[in-house]
Parts: sequence; C-alpha cells; structure tokens
Amino acid sequence: MKKSYLKSSLISMAIALAGISNAQAAETIKVGILHSLSGTMAISETTLKDTMLMLIEEQNKKGGLLGKQLEPVVVDPASNWPLFAEKGRELLSQHKVAAIFGNWTSVSRKSVLPVVEELNGLLFYPVQYEGEESSKNVFYTGAAPNQQAIPAVDYLMNDIGVKRWVLAGTDYVYPRTTNKILEAYLKAKGVADKDIMINYTPFGHSDWQSIVSDIKKFGSTGVKTAVVSTINGDANVPFYKELGNQGLSAEDIPVVAFSVGEEELSGIDTKPLVGHLAAWNYFMSVDDEANSNFISEWKAFIKNDKRVTNDPMEAHYIGFNMWVKAVEKAGTTNSDAVQEAIIGVSVPNLTGGYSSMLPNHHVTKPVLIGEIQGNGQFEVVWQTSGLVAGDAWSDYLPGSKDIISDWRAPLSCGNYNVKTAKCSGQNYE
Repeated sequence: MKKSYLKSSLISMAIALAGISNAQAAETIKVGILHSLSGTMAISETTLKDTMLMLIEEQNKKGGLLGKQLEPVVVDPASNWPLFAEKGRELLSQHKVAAIFGNWTSVSRKSVLPVVEELNGLLFYPVQYEGEESSKNVFYTGAAPNQQAIPAVDYLMNDIGVKRWVLAGTDYVYPRTTNKILEAYLKAKGVADKDIMINYTPFGHSDWQSIVSDIKKFGSTGVKTAVVSTINGDANVPFYKELGNQGLSAEDIPVVAFSVGEEELSGIDTKPLVGHLAAWNYFMSVDDEANSNFISEWKAFIKNDKRVTNDPMEAHYIGFNMWVKAVEKAGTTNSDAVQEAIIGVSVPNLTGGYSSMLPNHHVTKPVLIGEIQGNGQFEVVWQTSGLVAGDAWSDYLPGSKDIISDWRAPLSCGNYNVKTAKCSGQNYE
C-alpha cells in the first residue's frame, strides 16, 4: 500500500509540475498600447493602435518573442491628459506589460512620464515633439525639432524666400516649446520681431475666421509670408477650410504643417490644401520596397484598400522592431537590460535606409518635405541627403545649448551640462 501510495503521489506531483510547466509555456509577453480611441485626438491616434496590433500579429506569425506569443493590451485614455497617467499605471502595475507604445501629444507624454520612471517601465513615443527632454525610460522614435521644424524653416527661407513668419499652434507644450525654439532660430538668422506673428488656439478649435483674417493681413505687405503650423488634431480641418474660404492659396501664403499627414487628409476635401506643405520623416508616396510591403500588409490587415499610412505609423514600426531586437539581444524583457541593449540597435526604416537608436534615446531619420496633392498624398519636394541624428536639447535655447544626453555608462545622464560638468534632473541618480 505504501508503494502504491508513493507511486500515486509521484504521478500526482508529475502531473502538477507538468501543469505548471504548461502554464509557464503558455505565458505571453504583454505589450501595452496607450492611444486615444475617443476624443479630439482619436482622428490621429486610432490608426496607431491598429498599427501596433498589426505589428504584434506579424511578430507572432514569426514565432513571437523569446519563445512566447505577444499579447496586446489596449486601453483608451480618451484624449484626457491626466487619464494617460492612470492608464499607464494600469498597464504597468496591473497588466505587467513589458513595454508601452503610445501617446501623441506632448502633454499626454509628460502626464505618463513620471509613472514610467517610477515603475521603471519602457515607453516608445512615435510622434514629432518639442525636444527639451530625455528620460532613461522613454525612447523617442518621432522627430526632434532638428529633424523636422528647423529643416522646414530652412527650406522655406532658402528655397521659397520666406521673410515673414506666422507660428500658429495648438495651445499646449509641443507648439509652445517648438515655437520658442523657432523664434530663437529665426532671430539668430536676422528675422526682426515685427516679422514674426505667434498665435495659439485650444484643442478642437473650430472658428478660424478672425485668425485667418489676421494672417491674411500680416501677409499682405508684399513680403513673402508663410505659416509654420503646429496645429494638432481635428482643428486642422476647419483651419485649412477657412484658408480656402478667404482665398489664401499655397502660392499666396504657404503653410508647412508638422501634424498633418495622410491620415488627417483622408476623407476630407483636399482642394483648399493643394500646394501646402508638410515636414515629416516619412511619406506614403516614397518609392521603396520596404514601404511597398508595409503598405500592402497594412491594407490587408485593416481590410480596406483606401486606408493610408503615415509618419507616426513608421515611427511605431521602427520603435517596435528596435524593441524586439533589443529583447532578443538581452534575452529578457527586463527594463534595465532592454535599456542597455537597445542603444546602437539599427533596423530598416521605410524610406530606404536604416535607423539607429542613439545614446540619447532618439533615432536617426531622414527629413522630407512634401507638397499636398489633390488625392491626399504628398509629393516629396525636398529631402536631406542622409540621416539626421535626433537632438534631445536644442542648440538655440540658452538653457539647453550646453546640455547633452547620453544614457550609456558611465555617464548615464539625460541632461549633462558640458560647461558645469554636472548632471541634473529627475532622471539622474
């Protein structure tokens, strides 16, 4: 009886251990998706959620990661900036995600930033932003100002002959800081105060009649004038419509936008926009094999041949593939290990080259300027000859030009002042 009992116990233990082993084998690696699916930013962010679902599905078809399938965890912060922090905490604390891919506006990123730093999470941020930030927990795969705003102004100044400047933006962190940098840059180029007009409007602003009238008056002096637009979200639609209503064409006063891409143009009347410009690091119209494959995969995944691709989608493509490669390199999803492994990682971008993760947690990217066409696409009219390294700290602001970011040991600092030889800020210990 003792032998029989012992044998039975051993069998039971073996079954239990097998159950544990099977449960462990069935574990997934959770990936957080933090994008607004409702509210004023849903027009831009819903597509990024779908992009992440596609990338995760494609990776799972390749066998997943570290022998496990990836499991997307989608939350909706609903264009509510404080809610981003709450949802970010939910993803890291409750769902135990290995990384978060998300945010669009800088105010939403800054809302979730203290959370990912406190919980040592990883955030991959896919949208152009104002710079003036570097966190060991954030990877900035969108453009820094020197990869979008500064080259756009240079193009307008050197190729179009613009001498008067309207800096128009939505009233939050990204436009205000970007315009502060651009104002300093323009003045360094000899532009006078009287030739710079700055205007801010709230999210979702719809009544543009008086503002466009002011722009029209500002540009009626006979001196070439342009609008540099950091207007974000669904406010762009009535803005461009009002330009058309008041007879302002791209030939009269060109607009170069930093937040208008193919997705924002789809489904609206593009006639008032034809000839206006946008500065990005990617356009759907770029003729490249990797881009063609990505577009085909996207349309098959979304089951709609009319859907478009855009720059932040490419940034998620780059960031996700960098994370996958870093996890494989580290052999773990541990945040500290991935942070160390990802620096120097290079992956294909969609414009015909490779983008690399720099020690300042920004990436190398080409800069392209496109002209809006009647079909909602962009014709590339200018681009850099090579890749531009993202700069976390502006060279044109007094408080920033002496600061560098380098998260490699032994410096491991996001804001090292080369003059004082000191590292400061919440990211440094």
